[in-house]
Amino acid sequence: MLFGGLAAAWATDWPGYRGPTADGRAPQSCQPPTTWSEQENVRWKVRIHGKGWSSPVVWGKQIWLTTADEVKADKAPPPKKGDPPPNPVARVSFYAVCVDRETGRILYDLRLGTEENPAYCHPFNSYASCTPYVEAGRLYAHFGSHGTWCVDTNSGQVLWERRDLPCNHFRGPASSPVVYGDLLYLIFDGFDQQYVTALDKRTGKTVWKRNREIKYSTDNGDYKKAYATPALFVVEGRPQLVCPSAECTIAYDPQSGEELWRISHGGMNGAARPVMGHGLLYLTSGHNARLLAIRPTGRGVLGESAVVWRAGKGVPTRPSLLLDGDLLYMVSDQGIASCLDARTGKVYYSERLDGEFSASPVWANGFIYYCSQNGKTFVVKAGREFVLEAENRLEDGFMASPAVSDDSLILRTRTHLYRIARP
Repeated sequence: MLFGGLAAAWATDWPGYRGPTADGRAPQSCQPPTTWSEQENVRWKVRIHGKGWSSPVVWGKQIWLTTADEVKADKAPPPKKGDPPPNPVARVSFYAVCVDRETGRILYDLRLGTEENPAYCHPFNSYASCTPYVEAGRLYAHFGSHGTWCVDTNSGQVLWERRDLPCNHFRGPASSPVVYGDLLYLIFDGFDQQYVTALDKRTGKTVWKRNREIKYSTDNGDYKKAYATPALFVVEGRPQLVCPSAECTIAYDPQSGEELWRISHGGMNGAARPVMGHGLLYLTSGHNARLLAIRPTGRGVLGESAVVWRAGKGVPTRPSLLLDGDLLYMVSDQGIASCLDARTGKVYYSERLDGEFSASPVWANGFIYYCSQNGKTFVVKAGREFVLEAENRLEDGFMASPAVSDDSLILRTRTHLYRIARP
């Protein structure tokens, strides 16, 4: 059983990364279009300034997303061996933007903070890649170690901020915040240190912090990085906060931070969020592209006996998995879309889509939506056979994952936000 924070109040709500159940599934009542273009089924389109790959979130009539404005630096000296390239950014400003769901009008464009000489962020990434979390009256905008802000969504006022949570992301931040009860959970898996922390969402104060304490196979901090978002599940009546990292995945008690179990799988730079069903937890390992289905019922270090099945072909490092009943869907970074039997790992199909992928797929009304970096969205019928229902394209391409709001898709390209809906 999965609970991604708090259940959304209406089918319009998509409160955090991967939606109301945190697994990419829209409510059954949602029926968004399967076809669109720049001229068809576009209710509105609005330009978003700056650069940000965070996914849009929706609460009621508000759509929120984050972005960052960069000021380029003068030419910097060459880096020392082992250091990242010289940072081309001299100053970065962090924003939370609110758009009216009905009209596309920008309601708030809030500059939350500015940082001089920020840590390096790889051009493929952005300073605003962490998807915010929204609930009634509150937005939690997270930019990794650059800062976390809580905003009153009715007034646009900042209620609290934290800019003292250190981590050298080395290539920029990407892990998104998660809310459960009164706690806000954040993962920091960086070059220099790796930890998970829980903040009181009302005040921003630290409730607990746990270092990862992973015995890495290398001293190279570049191989200790990860970008995954935590997931919350109930296993045998007990909540678990499952937090993937480089080389292993660790589960914690969400209230106390006590470590419950860990499992080694190798890899680094993992960004995919775990999903769960049939008593199995499905997780990926990062750059070495392994998919594991495990039973998360043990304590301490889980061994091979916890692994029910594994796969090694077409496994993503960036897009998250999608579970629909007995079927597990995924798309690799290189565009291989696969459907597997969730109980056994049997592959039903593996088909190449055009382009590369960073966005995670979503399910709505019996269809899977895959959004590529070149701007194409492939709409595939859910099922054991590959049936391409439609192929649609928007300008500028997708890094952010879609949101589903009632009968609309909220799509963020590199430059614009769209509401896709029938007339």
